Amino acid sequence: MGLFDRLRGDESPRVAFIGVDGVPYSLLSENEELFPNFAAIADEGTAGEISSIVPPESSACWPSLTTGKNPGETGVYGFQDREVGTYDTYVPMGGDVQADRVWDHVQEDGRQATVMNVPVTFPPQRSVQRMVSGFLSSGLEKAAYPDDVHDYLESIDYRIDVNPKLGHEADKTEFIEDAQETLDARFEAFEHYVEEDDWDLFFGVFMTTDRVNHFLFEDYERDGEYREEFLEFYRTVDDYVGRLRETLPENTTLVVASDHGFTSLDYEVHCNEWLREEGWLSFRTDDPEELDDITDETRVYSFIPGRFYINLEGRDPRGSVPQEEYDAVRDELKSDLESLEGPNGRKVVDRVVEKEAAFRGDHDDIAPDLVAIPNHGFDLKSGFKADSDVFDTGPRNGMHSFDDTALYIDHPGATIDDADLFDITPTILDLMDIEYRRGAFDGASLV
Repeated sequence: MGLFDRLRGDESPRVAFIGVDGVPYSLLSENEELFPNFAAIADEGTAGEISSIVPPESSACWPSLTTGKNPGETGVYGFQDREVGTYDTYVPMGGDVQADRVWDHVQEDGRQATVMNVPVTFPPQRSVQRMVSGFLSSGLEKAAYPDDVHDYLESIDYRIDVNPKLGHEADKTEFIEDAQETLDARFEAFEHYVEEDDWDLFFGVFMTTDRVNHFLFEDYERDGEYREEFLEFYRTVDDYVGRLRETLPENTTLVVASDHGFTSLDYEVHCNEWLREEGWLSFRTDDPEELDDITDETRVYSFIPGRFYINLEGRDPRGSVPQEEYDAVRDELKSDLESLEGPNGRKVVDRVVEKEAAFRGDHDDIAPDLVAIPNHGFDLKSGFKADSDVFDTGPRNGMHSFDDTALYIDHPGATIDDADLFDITPTILDLMDIEYRRGAFDGASLV
């Protein structure tokens, strides 16, 4: 459907979705004078804090946000998942998402979708109008479809991602410059394809916000050295969202959302080292590097972020926990996690979620048995190095949070109340007047 069709009277409602990866609602709502375009959407439409998913990891969040379904149905639980019946692991890519995306529903309705820079969409789907894969893509040449999209993006120095290694330097100047240049090119591309006016759903994600938060969020929250640079970066984000809003064709609703919140990071918590010290986990060698190095005495192992797996007989190759002891072992582990304290005397874990409370679907066979949601300040890592400390610090000073996820809908009829990521896909379909089976999603429309 192109502009000529619209001039003939086709006025089907459209949606432009702009993702702002990892942007907390509090950052935007508590600084309205700095971010007037977000404030305008909240004033003329609706805005609020929503919940992320369990676990709040981008690799799991974006598949759930774009399908309206939990990881038990998408089959993606995090940056690293495990194969059924083995200790082998893999990094989930776009083809591993086992549920229809929101743009698949749009295409099935005979309408067009432009999808840009969404994490976990590599390789690009050739069933859509155009797609540029985001995070985890191997490079722009293979990430852009069709070829003319690649040619245009290359001409504007478009980047899939910022260079995160620059954030490891004590002097953040070069990192901030790289982040700004990445953001600028992303906006230029988004504006270009929004102005093409040949889509029904435009779905684009700014992921650079997450990168900046990882390395500068403490500076913002605790008045650090780079606080002004952080706020200046976000002023640009606000400006770009406002300019995209002004560019949108009539009969288009703007939706802006993050996939999780953010907070300052005090300690990285190496969960497998904690398990080893507490007698839950043992390795075959003194220098383990892979999950396959665990012994058959291991009762529990962990993946990021805060995912814990019982080494279960009949499920794991060297399972040590009998099926009849599963509940007792899991309860004991849950209690230990809830009691864990950091060096500062604070409880590390806010709550522990059991498998059946968070995951359901055809792919819950690879689900973690427990997920620990940390208190702010404790970033739950895994790691298979036996020489690490349980509590450590690194170059990052910001971490994901389950709470404080942001949602803005430029529509006066929308209501954000106890909403979460699962509600976004059915909301977009309702805004576009696309029919779907009620109960097809884990969320519900907010309009």
